[in-house]
Amino acid sequence: MIRVLIVDDHAIARRGLKEVFYDEFSELEIGEAENSRGALELITTQDWDLVLLDIDLPGRGGLEVLAEIKRLHPGTPVLMVSAYPEQEFAIRSFKLGASGYLNKGSSSDEVVTAARKAMDGGKYVTASLAEKLATTLGGGIQHAPHESLSSRELQVLRMVAIGKTIKEIASELALSEKTVGTYRLRIAKKLDLNSNVELTRYAMKHRLVN
Repeated sequence: MIRVLIVDDHAIARRGLKEVFYDEFSELEIGEAENSRGALELITTQDWDLVLLDIDLPGRGGLEVLAEIKRLHPGTPVLMVSAYPEQEFAIRSFKLGASGYLNKGSSSDEVVTAARKAMDGGKYVTASLAEKLATTLGGGIQHAPHESLSSRELQVLRMVAIGKTIKEIASELALSEKTVGTYRLRIAKKLDLNSNVELTRYAMKHRLVN
């Protein structure tokens, strides 16, 4: 029996992934979560052979959830699933312990290939990402400023960029407004930007938000 946990806040996305897995595996049990809280509850109470995790979750983002999963169960393979380009989030995901990174536009065959690779203990890397990883390891690439941000700082940047206020961000992330304000200041300093307009333009330019 293969046990797969799908974490995505969109029911249609979860349904699509379930259909892919049910078509491919005969003995299968699938769990579902629509947010970080539900995901971590299932992770802490049950064992999974594979987790498919959306980056863009409400509340604690997918990258933070990934880090927590790897802390609790280092051996559990996690495939990150995202609508965002792999060049912006894949390397960060791998550094946090992901077994692969899939775009939501991936074919069913690619999803199955990545899943089997991850469950066999390997890493699923596309050809384009492999080239970028090789260049990065070789030191021949200039890193974008946002790559120096922590996962939480990146999440706050993205929330600012879609127009959320400090108060709204604090409420969604269960943080104090003062703490969120501190993150906002750190982000501005690291990116050498001041206003929310500048931060939004930066996030859009680098395709960190839709």
